[in-house]
Amino acid sequence: MQPIVQVQDLHKNFGSLEVLRGIDLDVTEGETVVLLGSSGSGKSTLLRCINFMEEPSSGIIRLHGKAVGQQRNGRTVYRGAELCKLRTRIGMVFQHFNLFPHMTVLQNVMEGQVTVLRRSREEAEAKAMKQLARVGLDEKAREFPARLSGGQKQRVAIARALAMDPEVMLFDEVTSALDPELVGEVLKTMRQLAEEGMTMICVTHELGFAYHVANRVTFLHQGQILEEGTPQEVLGAPKAQRVREFLEGHSLFKLPG
Repeated sequence: MQPIVQVQDLHKNFGSLEVLRGIDLDVTEGETVVLLGSSGSGKSTLLRCINFMEEPSSGIIRLHGKAVGQQRNGRTVYRGAELCKLRTRIGMVFQHFNLFPHMTVLQNVMEGQVTVLRRSREEAEAKAMKQLARVGLDEKAREFPARLSGGQKQRVAIARALAMDPEVMLFDEVTSALDPELVGEVLKTMRQLAEEGMTMICVTHELGFAYHVANRVTFLHQGQILEEGTPQEVLGAPKAQRVREFLEGHSLFKLPG
């Protein structure tokens, strides 16, 4: 099966700082890949390059086998219209919810559909209500974000991304800003999406989620993939010393056996 997302020899520099140093990553349809690593390892930058919120310094990203951008004079050029269309196919949910405070939950989930996809308001509302029901928040449709908990806001953000009918979902530390008691409801929603076959790439420190939900765990260190494999391989029997040290630092996560 051809990967839905292919990342080949990806580099990303910010001035003299090299954040990604030759990343190769293939993600097949329906797969959940969890990216692990310490702060500064390049996980979030990798997600932002896949979504083209950051343009790669070099390397190739393909969606369904088609390379993004055009080659000109030995470098890749990205057109704004192409990237705008691509972002409708690759949904992204962030650590912070970024909801419009002056709009209701329903209006937040409708907005991108109307302004970007040019759906009618009737179609957008029907789609929004369907996705809010999917994350268990259809009864909150007429509320404003200020009246929601952090976990509810994050689930609205997930519904908003899903309403654009993405082929891939990217999750960037979506539980790290939540109070501990609210983390579970967001992870439950993500687990449900994985069980439904949504293709997902997740940056998270929730090792239990990674072990029980991911098909594959990829550990980044200093902008490179240090170790990759099934959760049982990477979390249960890591080969690299740096991975073992990382896991030992998460005292709440007990390795199986």
